[in-house]
Amino acid sequence: MLNIREIEVRSLISKSKLPVADYVINPYIGCPHKCIYCYAEFMKRFTHHAEPWGEFADVKRCAKKINPAKYLDTDVSIGSVTDGYNPLEKRFGATREILKQFAGSKVRLQILTKSALIVRDIDLFKQIPNIRIGISLNTLDDNIRKKTEPYASNISQRLAAIKTVKEAGLDTWIFLSPMFPGITDFKEILTHCRSYAASFAFENLNLRGAYRPRVLRYIKDYHADLLPLYKDIYASQSAQYLYWDAVEQEIHKFCRKNKFKYISYFYHEKIRKK
Repeated sequence: MLNIREIEVRSLISKSKLPVADYVINPYIGCPHKCIYCYAEFMKRFTHHAEPWGEFADVKRCAKKINPAKYLDTDVSIGSVTDGYNPLEKRFGATREILKQFAGSKVRLQILTKSALIVRDIDLFKQIPNIRIGISLNTLDDNIRKKTEPYASNISQRLAAIKTVKEAGLDTWIFLSPMFPGITDFKEILTHCRSYAASFAFENLNLRGAYRPRVLRYIKDYHADLLPLYKDIYASQSAQYLYWDAVEQEIHKFCRKNKFKYISYFYHEKIRKK
């Protein structure tokens, strides 16, 4: 059973170290999507929840309203360690309440989700001129989604939702994340989704922390033929660099040839920058 609490926080917005945002807003602590590869599990070190990741969620409430004028000329992202449109949003509306505070603002606001619920808030999106709405996926095969993202919207629902958002005249994007070696067919996804999004972004699968054994167990149970590949790729950091460098070059070549607007957020690039 999911343990749900409503908590009062002093602020809903915080500075970000992400390369895509100056500030982040996470309307929830925790996320019930239970994606097997979720990096955000590290948050338990700070929240001190006893429950396993994916089995608790705190709904943030804040008496202090966000002052959008303070964040002009900055990039603000909703959902860095949670999904602002996780299944609880339909009941609690924490993300919608935050969006209301940005209505009429020219802040550069970005949303990324795995949920079809985004269509509910098109009325508010239209009141925020510089908003970008993104859908995250890494496969068009819903059987894979059921095993790796069991409580997120299915693939057809996500694509229908982002199509509806785009047809409403809003800026849309699709984030291929994380890309699973031997499983994610980025060419198929981009070709299929070309009419749904103005741009695409890419992130590779990293294996570290508590989710590494979960991912490898999934590969062993459902893609056993790929297990040697995973062991080779993730045997060392240098092996990862070699593999993902090659994939990234494929992405560059394909996107440039087919005139896709795109950006890569591969993990090894951040390592090199540091």
